[in-house]
Formats: sequence, structure tokens, C-alpha cells
Amino acid sequence: MAIRKFKPTTNGRRGMSALMNEEITTSTPTKSLLKKARKTGGRNNQGKMTVRHIGGGAKRKYRVIDFKRNKIGITGRVASIEYDPNRNANIALINYLDGEKRYIIAPKGLKVGMIIENGENADIKVGNALPLKNIPVGTVIHCIELNPGSGASLCRSAGTSAQILGREDKYVLVRLQSGETRKILGSCMATIGVVGNEDYELVNIGKAGRTRHMGIRPTNRGSAMNPNDHPHGGGEGRAPIGRKSPMTPWGKPALGYKTRKNKKASDKLIVSRRKK
Repeated sequence: MAIRKFKPTTNGRRGMSALMNEEITTSTPTKSLLKKARKTGGRNNQGKMTVRHIGGGAKRKYRVIDFKRNKIGITGRVASIEYDPNRNANIALINYLDGEKRYIIAPKGLKVGMIIENGENADIKVGNALPLKNIPVGTVIHCIELNPGSGASLCRSAGTSAQILGREDKYVLVRLQSGETRKILGSCMATIGVVGNEDYELVNIGKAGRTRHMGIRPTNRGSAMNPNDHPHGGGEGRAPIGRKSPMTPWGKPALGYKTRKNKKASDKLIVSRRKK
């Protein structure tokens, strides 16, 4: 997908770029697969802020995505490739032979008119979903389940993928994009191919207003705050942070601090940790 660079007609346009969206075939979503998406502003049910820098943004509706791919034995046809405002990957509308319509994450190379299948007997081609135990070693996959029937959890964002390295009893060895190698049950579903729209990360936002349209509020530096608001705050004039390493607003180390539990149950399934 090509990236369009704007001419510097204004200060905001200087350096700005956007995706050409050549893959997208329609701008009208399917109404039966839309849901209301309420904004939280980063607050929980008590009205307390639990996530910072969230608020405002353009109105959007949620597209119901089929992460489980449980239409076994029924073939479907790709009707359209569409934009989804809730994720950085594009989505594909699938019309199944029984009349049902579903959205899936659009992998790279999926075109309108292509036929996709789900289940153990599906072919090894882009867009088809199979149990991990039925996928050959070396195949590139995405939308991977961690528990059978729970729906895809891994490799769902634009340009991401994983690779099957081998098999061990009822488990399949999968190398993730982070470099981590882990065991996943062979009965978990995964989709063949790489998630499309891989040029998404190359886009230059260009101006602050564009991030506000996305619902992202400004981020303030800790060193510009008072000491009761941030560990970096306080002091006369521009002062260093006064700590051995950068800290979060809650006093935890901000760089390299491991937050994973020491005795997490899934530790035994991780063969090698991700790259540092």
C-alpha cells in the first residue's frame, strides 16, 4: 500500500503523510455487523481515571469481527475489503454459502472474489483458518488462539505474523514477532498469512489535531509538573529528574522494569523469551 506525502502548504501539512488505501473497495460498512461504541474518556464505572490521555475523537461504530472462525465446512467469498476505525488493520467482509455475513481481519494478498474456508480440511492458502496441528512447519500465520474456542489473541494488528517451528506432543512451537518462542495447543485455530496494511507504522501524523481526531489527548512531561504530581517534578527552573532512572507517575521504574508475575502458569509454555 502506497503512502501519500502532502506538500507543505501549511505548517501542519509539512511532513504529514497518509495511506492511499488502494486495497479498500467500499466505504459503506454492513449495518448488521455494527455496534455502538461508547467512549469512556479513560474512566471506569466509578468515574475515576484509569487510563490517561484518552478523550474526544471522531464518532465511530464497532465492527463485529469473527475471531473464532467457527464456520466449519462452509465456504465463504470475500465481498469487500473495508476500513476499520477501531484497529490499524483492514477488515474483509465474508459472504458464506448459508447466507451469513462476517468480518475477518484482512491478511496481505486477500482479494475480492477469493474463496476462504475454516476447519481441519481447509487448504493452506491466505485467509483460511485451521487448527495449528494441521498447518505445516514453516508456515506464516496470524490471528492465533491461546485457548481452543476462545478466539484469536495473538498477531492481530497490521503487519504482524508468527511462524510455526515444530511440534511437541499435543503442542505446536510458534515463534512470535517479538522473538518469543512458545508452545500453543494444536487444537487452537490460526489463520494463514500476514496481517495486511503493513505500511501503517510509516505514516507521519504531522499535526496535533490529527491525534485529537483519534481520541488521544496531550501528554505532559513529568519534569514540567509539581512534585506532588510526578516524581520528576519540582525544582527551580529546568532541573534534572533527580532519580537514578526515569520513573512513572506512580514511582515505578519506567525503563526495563519487569511487571510479569514470577509464578505465572503460562511460564512453562514459553520456550525462549522475547528479544531484549
